[in-house]
Amino acid sequence: MDRLIYTAMTGASQALEQQAVVANNLANASTTGFRAQLANFRDVPMSFGDGSSVNDQTTRTFVLSATPGSDMTPGEISRTGNPLDIAIQGSGWLAVQGPDGNEAYTRAGDLHVDANGQLMTGNNMPVIGQAGPIGVPPGSQVTIGSDGTISAIAPGNPPDGIAVVDQLKLVNPQVTMVRGDDGLYRTPDGNPADADPNVQVVAGALEGSNVNPVAQMVSMITNARQFEMQTKLLTTADQNDQSANNLLNFSS
Repeated sequence: MDRLIYTAMTGASQALEQQAVVANNLANASTTGFRAQLANFRDVPMSFGDGSSVNDQTTRTFVLSATPGSDMTPGEISRTGNPLDIAIQGSGWLAVQGPDGNEAYTRAGDLHVDANGQLMTGNNMPVIGQAGPIGVPPGSQVTIGSDGTISAIAPGNPPDGIAVVDQLKLVNPQVTMVRGDDGLYRTPDGNPADADPNVQVVAGALEGSNVNPVAQMVSMITNARQFEMQTKLLTTADQNDQSANNLLNFSS
């Protein structure tokens, strides 16, 4: 069988994988704090031989998809008026407790207080403060300052009875953050990052997704055409094999 079929097969399969990345981006176009995933193709030359001889030659180039990371361009900040909503200004991350119990990071600032008085993200991840997950007195009126300071007025207390409860752990590590399958980000070595006092938040606002729906739709159309082209190459390779077999049968 001609090696063309393997080349076309890798091109078709990787086009499907890249299409999945684009589809995920489009599905999260309205998700708070979402960062679009980046994806592209890379070529992998295949050589005839084991690479130990100068006579080894590249006969084919296979295709692999590469996801180099996420687009860290900030999303648009919109006012909501909810005192528990926060948007991080510029660079920075909000520390949360991931499903595995370890520290992870997000840009989604749609916070709420659950029935147990614990401060949670919109997808129910505990928010981390200066000494672990943050708890506030049930029924309290909570406000969040620009430096992440959390203040609360307990039920029945006068307005001047405000008390500082904790402070959001805001980080800005100077490394490329790694996105996990759970949508949260972590440092490359998995260790917790140090709090950065320079990270500021806007209370009563949320940062939207940075996905450009128009650009993602164009990418989806491009991927569909690339997949169609690769499948046509598969058909051509099969037809070539059948023609070659007919010629061999005729000559014998």
